[in-house]
Amino acid sequence: MTPEAFEAACLALPGTDKAFPFGEGMPIYRVSEKMFAAQGGRSDRFRFKCSDDAFRLLIDAGLTEPAPYLQRAKWVAIDQDALPEDEIRQRLAMAYAIVRGKLPKKQQAALPPFDQDKAQ
Repeated sequence: MTPEAFEAACLALPGTDKAFPFGEGMPIYRVSEKMFAAQGGRSDRFRFKCSDDAFRLLIDAGLTEPAPYLQRAKWVAIDQDALPEDEIRQRLAMAYAIVRGKLPKKQQAALPPFDQDKAQ
């Protein structure tokens, strides 16, 4: 997956925006100011939030490694070609759903509708 395709997949999720809190070279993607994915930095790797099970599965399979500074929060770092593009899109939708699901109900209600089944 190219960085442009990663960005497009993130921004296609409802209510998502792009910010640069760590500098211009590392965009993050967030919903209601809570980040669910990032790219760039000192490498061309993608980073995103995972469920506990997916975090362990991806690492044990050797497809990813824990994201620096974010491993306690179950974030992984992957090379751009480590997974098929469709799977990365699915993982981004899951990351988004995890973060969105932890928002206060009032914030969730203010966001555009999201159907995770249709996002995959």
